[in-house]
Amino acid sequence: MGRVVVLGSLNVDLVTEVDRHPRPGETVLAVGPLVRLAGGKGGNQAVAAAEAGAGVAMVACVGDDADGRRYLARLRARGIDTAGVRVVAGESTGQAWVAVDGEGENAIVVVPGANAHVTAGDLGPLDGLRPGDVLLVQLEVPLRVVAEAARRAQSRGARVVVNAAPYAALPHDVAALADPVVVNEHEALALADSGSVPRSLLVTFGGEGCSWDGVEFPGAPVEAPHVVDTTGAGDAFCGALAAALAEGHGRAEAVRRATEAGAAAVRRQGAQADPSL
Repeated sequence: MGRVVVLGSLNVDLVTEVDRHPRPGETVLAVGPLVRLAGGKGGNQAVAAAEAGAGVAMVACVGDDADGRRYLARLRARGIDTAGVRVVAGESTGQAWVAVDGEGENAIVVVPGANAHVTAGDLGPLDGLRPGDVLLVQLEVPLRVVAEAARRAQSRGARVVVNAAPYAALPHDVAALADPVVVNEHEALALADSGSVPRSLLVTFGGEGCSWDGVEFPGAPVEAPHVVDTTGAGDAFCGALAAALAEGHGRAEAVRRATEAGAAAVRRQGAQADPSL
């Protein structure tokens, strides 16, 4: 059984509820309190992979503030190796401002903070990757670092899973080496327009399931009354998918586990289970 190494962002999510999202130029009042939750696509996916039973190591940056210290303690308490998480002096830990409407749909603004300081010099933990391991990356840290990490992981025989979100045009060679590139419907259109040709492409459709290289897999629909917050559902999917692949499962079983994790995520507030920070 391999392990999962996650390169990505660690954010503090500042979350509130609104009846509806504002239109441009409009102000709306929150209908719920402001809560502080653990987030960031990297952290969300690392926690999801650990919950799915994988051995997980995190490569990231946090600020030298209370938020960073709390986040590191949180990851360690979940058995995640944080030796690859660097504390950036004089910088704040990343934040995301999240508004969730009455239908459970979210709007998010991310302030990168320390996430923007991840460099190729932080990729030392990837030197220990070997065949059977999985590198899981997203695009909330500098793209050039993500690309270098993907190339380095492939050179060591590890499997590379790229969640191309938030969307940015991937270098063609990175799209070609990932197995798979994971995108939602909107990101899939942008990826197609970029001219990159993924070796393997997994497109998610929320509760409707997903398609992996043209093969359709059913979803796990959640009825509207049970949808609390869609924040992090895609991250739960990716983390569980990486864990299943590291365990040696084939596509069908990996997708089944990932779909169940994504469906569970929308039934709770926040991007992670027990997300208070």
